Amino acid sequence: MLPASCAGCGSDLGHLCPECRDLLTSTPPAPAAALPGAYAAAPYDGPVRRLLLAHKERGALRLAGPLGEALARAVRSALGPSPGAAPLLLVPVPSARAAVRARGHDPTLRLARAAAGSLCREGLDARAVPLLRHARPVADQAGLSAAERHHNLRGALTARPPGRFHRHGAAGRHPRPGPTDPGRLPGPTGCRPVLVDDLVTTGASLVEAARALSAAGLPPAAAATVAAAVPHRRRVPGLSPDR
Repeated sequence: MLPASCAGCGSDLGHLCPECRDLLTSTPPAPAAALPGAYAAAPYDGPVRRLLLAHKERGALRLAGPLGEALARAVRSALGPSPGAAPLLLVPVPSARAAVRARGHDPTLRLARAAAGSLCREGLDARAVPLLRHARPVADQAGLSAAERHHNLRGALTARPPGRFHRHGAAGRHPRPGPTDPGRLPGPTGCRPVLVDDLVTTGASLVEAARALSAAGLPPAAAATVAAAVPHRRRVPGLSPDR
């Protein structure tokens, strides 16, 4: 019966208080330096940082909705005022399989699905599509310099052939495409891939993800993240960003 504490500021006003929700909904998305056309919904600082960590590391899954809406805002900013009619494929930067097992969920895929749902409610044709996967093991990014992160991830990702990706249904049926998973994907000229992630720091993950998509014939139209790291922030042990 005790009131839930806000994951962003700790106030006893529910898992996401009005003030922290306002940070996610009213902060103007800004360009991120990782890639041309990359936007972040908010700085990775204060309550936004704590909200992302709560969702990612502590399984606060109810935060996926508001964080996904923030990601959708960044997607809209990245695409500009005329997103076009082609389907948007929100392609999450994949986490390592070991990290997904340890956390018990895939936070970036969950946010991509929430963002796709938010964009669909606005009338856009958006789908979250986990096209990327790791082709080899990578070292933990925490503590690595920008150059070391880029070297660590170079060639680490690969993309599934777009025409062969299916959402598997019961008894071998393939359900109709929806906002969270597609049936048969359109070809490279019939969709607009958008890379999405929870956080960008040096941009190494987005750069490698863009390379892998481009190699598969699906160069990303844009990239979007919930947050972008604040330069020169003092790193807190155990809570350092990994992107």
